[in-house]
Amino acid sequence: MTDRKTDPTVQAALDYHRLPRPGKLEVRATKPLANGRDLARAYSPGVAEACIEIRENPDTARDYTSRGNLVAVVSNGTAVLGLGNIGALASKPVMEGKAVLFKKFANIDCFDIEVNESDPEKLADIVASLEPTFGAINLEDIKAPDCFVVEELCRRKMNIPVFHDDQHGTAIVVGAAATNALLVAGKKIEDIKIVSTGGGAAGIACLNMLLTLGAKRENIWLCDIAGLVHEGRNEDMTPQKAAFAQVTDLRTLDEAIEGADLFLGLSGPRVLTPEMVGKMSRQPIIFALANPTPEIMPDEARAVAPDAIIATGRSDYPNQVNNVLCFPFIFRGALDVGATEINEDMKVACVEGIAALARASSSAEAAAAYQGEKMVFGADYLIPKPFDPRLLAIVASAVAEAAMTSGVATRPLADIEAYRRDLDSSVFRSAFLMRRVFEAARNVERRIVFAEGEDERVLRAAFAMREETRDMPILIGRPEVVETRLERTGLPIRPGKDFELVNPESDPRYRDYWETYHQIMERRGVTPDLARAIIRTNTTAIGAVMVHRNEADSLICGTFGQYLWHLKYVNEVLGTGGLHPVGALSLMILEKGPLFIADTQVHSTPTAEQLAEVAIGAARHVRRFGLEPKIALCSHSQFGNLDTEGARRMRDALAILDAEPRNFIYEGEMHSDSALDPELRARIFPHSRLQGAANVLVFANTDAASAARNILKVAANGLEVGPILMGMGNRAHIVTPSITARGLLNIAALAGTPVAQYG
Repeated sequence: MTDRKTDPTVQAALDYHRLPRPGKLEVRATKPLANGRDLARAYSPGVAEACIEIRENPDTARDYTSRGNLVAVVSNGTAVLGLGNIGALASKPVMEGKAVLFKKFANIDCFDIEVNESDPEKLADIVASLEPTFGAINLEDIKAPDCFVVEELCRRKMNIPVFHDDQHGTAIVVGAAATNALLVAGKKIEDIKIVSTGGGAAGIACLNMLLTLGAKRENIWLCDIAGLVHEGRNEDMTPQKAAFAQVTDLRTLDEAIEGADLFLGLSGPRVLTPEMVGKMSRQPIIFALANPTPEIMPDEARAVAPDAIIATGRSDYPNQVNNVLCFPFIFRGALDVGATEINEDMKVACVEGIAALARASSSAEAAAAYQGEKMVFGADYLIPKPFDPRLLAIVASAVAEAAMTSGVATRPLADIEAYRRDLDSSVFRSAFLMRRVFEAARNVERRIVFAEGEDERVLRAAFAMREETRDMPILIGRPEVVETRLERTGLPIRPGKDFELVNPESDPRYRDYWETYHQIMERRGVTPDLARAIIRTNTTAIGAVMVHRNEADSLICGTFGQYLWHLKYVNEVLGTGGLHPVGALSLMILEKGPLFIADTQVHSTPTAEQLAEVAIGAARHVRRFGLEPKIALCSHSQFGNLDTEGARRMRDALAILDAEPRNFIYEGEMHSDSALDPELRARIFPHSRLQGAANVLVFANTDAASAARNILKVAANGLEVGPILMGMGNRAHIVTPSITARGLLNIAALAGTPVAQYG
């Protein structure tokens, strides 16, 4: 057995909790506190106004305090998972961890509260007295049967949701996994025999959930350390266990397991033997959820029943039953409608939402977080992964809707679809800004050709396009490679139906394409042989030719390779009729709001005329997002204080812009901090035409623009939309290799909507 003192994984876990500062939580102010005015508002005397409002109308506590988004995680440490009764203080790392999960997955603020009280009635009194502070209570790691008493008393005394996650969170995730396992096995819940081990809080709650979902009580057989729960048994009985007592002569798990369809283990290691698995029905469903060692190891079960459908509580096996799939999202929905409780309807809505998400295609974000795992609905993928960002919108909105229809919502939502979109926007940071673009994209039908059609990100983007827009994807790629990757990812799209597939090795239009390319390039040194070779091997050139021939409306390329290499072919084929690459515009979504950066790719050292073109193009594209452009021409020089080459180009660009009336605000040349800080700019140049912070920074060269973009991505956790290729009339966009599937979807939506109207 490994010595804890020398085990490197133990030390790594301890370092995680200790460094660089102890613990996993901190409290941060959400309002400025920089001067006496702020202090007078935050505390005395201004704070009295908020107090008076709440005294006169208690519901306004949600408006003036954090209570509406604040949950307490409360424990006395008497039943900590895998550790037992370790006491309140030792349980604090677990409760801090729970609080972190609330924040990470649902943006819910959380205080962990560890209470030295083992008497359940006294503990309930303590928890109930906390109601003025919190919008909801999450009870955690309280031993059975005390947890039943505490929860029932708290629910009776409090007018806010009280949820014992060990019971109901586990039950909800088990319910979702069971729902999908039965679909895979082709069985109905009302017909199956269920055998369960463990009569604790989680075990009883899971059985009650299965009853709610349609299981029959007479088909449920509960075993614990004393054997089968049966009529007349007195040893180690509770009212909760007694509700599942069977009238039978059977006394052991080994006897009860005969013919079972579902084994539900919430007990201890090695309780279920391979011999017992052999007695179960065809395609048995085995939920061995004891941690860290399950009731039976999956490989042992499959050695006896190769068709078994297995879930565990471990992350190193498929189908991990993890409460994080549930509790952040059920609380999010409950808080947002002011629910007074979390009732059965809300729990069932949570079950259905989780189960339905697993049956849908896996998200690109989850696939990126779990690289190498095949997340396709089936025996090894019954429930979604915790890092699937769609959980928030799907589960929380389902819970909120159930709260409203069941009558426990004190602040019902007027538009549940708008609420779902808002939740998506909180997870997918580009969603809010892109909403206007997607609405425009749904009103047109365009054909978008992807040069790198074999890339998994492109395949996922194509699937999303079919779901969210009316555009038709065209993928350039080898059919056998595309088919293999679609199968691996589980995406339900097929060539000829959901997208057009162009095989660069054998497309019948090959001759037409190389002749078209040669006709365009014959006076630029391209021979027929070279044209044939390029069109046979260069998918960017193929895509550009398709757009040139009006077989596609827009080209998207660049998921691998260098930007300027792709730009060469795009410009050669499509740079006609007044179209030419003006510059690359990157939208950076930051905590403080959107910021556009140009030119990040096209002109290494743009002329004054090109800089002016970049500013004009940027203004047009910024309006596509529903924003008014405020453009700063950025330089090392500050309003003429340096006479460098870059400063002169910026001043000349300003003069070009000033030569004609413009329908956007611009100013320069200036430092970036002056562009973003109005107070600093006012001290340096009080008569600036720019008011407020700039939202577009145009730099004197691509080195500066690209550096700013990359610094914002890494140091400021900025999310990029783009780069948007300006000047090509939306006929082509070149992305960068770091782009995600969602980033490709965003670019496709931009490519599918008109630009000229924003001029």
